Amino acid sequence: MEDIRKAILDFAEGSKKTKFYFKDMERAVQKVIPGAKARDIKKAATALVNEEKLVFFSTGSTTMYGLKGRGQTEDH
Repeated sequence: MEDIRKAILDFAEGSKKTKFYFKDMERAVQKVIPGAKARDIKKAATALVNEEKLVFFSTGSTTMYGLKGRGQTEDH
């Protein structure tokens, strides 16, 4: 699980976009960790949100993720 969390943070920090879909994050993690399952990636992402390292963005129809403090967040 820790390696998945690190892969998520690496992707978020290295991404040109400040917000990204779960599918984009899932693909990036699976490039680094080919055996990673979507459910484990989702759990790791949720844990990072709970630790306030990632934040959720809701557009009403879909949910996106973003690195806390990067780009526009609900705090601004």
